[in-house]
Amino acid sequence: MARIGKKPISLYLWAEFEEVGSRNKFDNIMIFSFITRMSILFTVGLVVFLWVLGGSPLFAQEISVLSYNIHHCNPPSKPGFIDVEAIAKVIRESGADLVALQEVDVYTERSGKSLHQAEKLGELTGMYWYFYKSIDHAGGEYGNALLSKFPISAKGGFSLPNDPDTEPRTAVFIDIELPGGKEITFAGTHLEFKREEVTLRQAKAIVAFFEDRSPKPIILAGDFNAEVTMSPMVYLDSHFQRPCTENCAPTIPQVNPQKEIDFVMVKPKEAFVVTSHEVINESYASDHLPVLVNFQVNK
Repeated sequence: MARIGKKPISLYLWAEFEEVGSRNKFDNIMIFSFITRMSILFTVGLVVFLWVLGGSPLFAQEISVLSYNIHHCNPPSKPGFIDVEAIAKVIRESGADLVALQEVDVYTERSGKSLHQAEKLGELTGMYWYFYKSIDHAGGEYGNALLSKFPISAKGGFSLPNDPDTEPRTAVFIDIELPGGKEITFAGTHLEFKREEVTLRQAKAIVAFFEDRSPKPIILAGDFNAEVTMSPMVYLDSHFQRPCTENCAPTIPQVNPQKEIDFVMVKPKEAFVVTSHEVINESYASDHLPVLVNFQVNK
């Protein structure tokens, strides 16, 4: 066998091969490490760029909002029967973070003198609650309520204008702080159905009230007893942004629904990004279908 010095040529060539292989392996590791570092730097730079350019949408808080006229927890197919659990089940399955409820009974004869529906729904859903009375009714109270998965920092309500022959109406609101630190107002209402001009006055009163409050982003939800072509909704559309404006599903009645009168809306527009809008097909629990909207709340 040929030898170089005291090593066989075959061993010398093999040693050379191992040395070259080691260098190539080292070079590959260095190239991979460089590419990885550059990819991380590029990703971080892109995130920062989009954050500055778009008002931090990448770090927006995701929330879901439900508006539901609960018909005092009386399933239409069972006159006189109160089924609070059925309403709670709809709320839980929706996954909503914020819920605006209309037609809520508190200690009434028809629903139970020991039953506070807002409190019970808060208990069954694990949510904070706030009820605001619209009228005295059947030995108790009747009005609007709000549920929230987030702690309530402020709360209140106010009466809306009405005629002597129309039912007194109110709006209710809470202030909350989202986990990311953003503060918003969540409000609910149930407007007049007999007379459009009264409903319009009530819509104007709601806009005026919240324009006079602190300028937090606001989500307004409820049963507006007006279709989108009617003057109350035309007026509200000039101040709020509705998530669905074309080919939107109707919300009443619960079976073969024909009209859309239940809405969720927001202001200012730039504070929210709508990710989905759905009218839930649930025909047992109430005479209205619930409306579920998912938002991103921008920082």
